[in-house]
Amino acid sequence: MRKEVDARGKACPKPVIMTKKALDEIESGVVVTIVDNEVAKENVSKLAKSMNYNFNVEKTRDNDFIIYITKGETQEVESNTCQPNIFKDMTIVFSSDKMGKGSDELGKILMKGYIYTLTESIPYPSTLLFLNSGVKLTIEGSEVIEDLKKLEEQGVEILSCGTCLDFYNLNDKLKVGEVTNMYTIVEKMKNATNTIVL
Repeated sequence: MRKEVDARGKACPKPVIMTKKALDEIESGVVVTIVDNEVAKENVSKLAKSMNYNFNVEKTRDNDFIIYITKGETQEVESNTCQPNIFKDMTIVFSSDKMGKGSDELGKILMKGYIYTLTESIPYPSTLLFLNSGVKLTIEGSEVIEDLKKLEEQGVEILSCGTCLDFYNLNDKLKVGEVTNMYTIVEKMKNATNTIVL
């Protein structure tokens, strides 16, 4: 079987996610992904390497890259022997509405990309906690509301700090998840097998 993925013009991480979905849809065959920049080419190639699939890359006259990834039957057998659970005992704490330090504009782009990627990555974390300006991600007007709603629909627990919503006068703006308190936040962080603080 052969599947084609046209990821030209798509921002990271969409080319990788689109390719992964196409690979998941076939038992064996070739997935052909077209991208239009070096970063996407490298990221899709790394995906193929991480999955132990053979791949090669061609550059076109239009400076696009065509990545041919071959999925064999033996790889499918291996993957079926260890199907992941849909949830992982992990709590992710969002302490800001931006990711990293430096440019606020870039930080917002990175956070949007991170949350979108969570919707496409199994196993899902069990709980997302939003603190300080992180609560701005769960309110009306947030660019990630739809992605957070998708996670909530899948069973991911989404909790926003009530004190933080009060501080920013955002109590009536909450659009996804529930309001929580510091005791619950501490318990969730303490009892999770893994806690990631962003």
